[in-house]
Amino acid sequence: MLNPDQLKEDLKTILAKRRPERIKGNGTNYTHASVLLPLFVRDGQYWILFTKRTDTVEYHKGEVSFPGGVVDKDDPSLEGTAKRETFEEIGVREEDIEIMGQLDDMPTMSSRFIIHPFVGVVPFPYAFTINNREVENLIEVPLGFFLDPCQPQPFSINHEGQVVETSAFIYQGVVIWGATQRILENFTNLIRPTMRRS
Repeated sequence: MLNPDQLKEDLKTILAKRRPERIKGNGTNYTHASVLLPLFVRDGQYWILFTKRTDTVEYHKGEVSFPGGVVDKDDPSLEGTAKRETFEEIGVREEDIEIMGQLDDMPTMSSRFIIHPFVGVVPFPYAFTINNREVENLIEVPLGFFLDPCQPQPFSINHEGQVVETSAFIYQGVVIWGATQRILENFTNLIRPTMRRS
């Protein structure tokens, strides 16, 4: 298993050497949002922290996602949006988030968002404070799971009254699909060569 400190340095190098693919919104057709892909260390390995959205939020009800939200005009940057929203949703202070870099922009399929994902390391254990209006609970998945060649797998899901054939990461009954799944694939494809050396 790769040492977490070494992996963190490798991540910084990988993300610093590439320019994220950017999607420019077409007038008012798209809403820009930022999310944080939060890594934390447990038992000498990296895990990823997710949120399960409540059924009362406006978009993507009940889905597994990263903490994040819509860019506010007062946010200093897209990274600032990801940090602010992470604090508002799960209580991680901005100064406790170490940003590693930015991934490719990712559009959502139906809600017309352009998501700007950032990879960051957060302390663990941590006194997370969940915003119960937006987050039902937190989900923790080991990073190594997403490198399993059997993942993601074909999956059928009933979305807004229609059956959608898609790909999904499925961990202990937790289904991760849509833009979150595609962001994860982007991330794991970048780090796979480093992880294979471990």
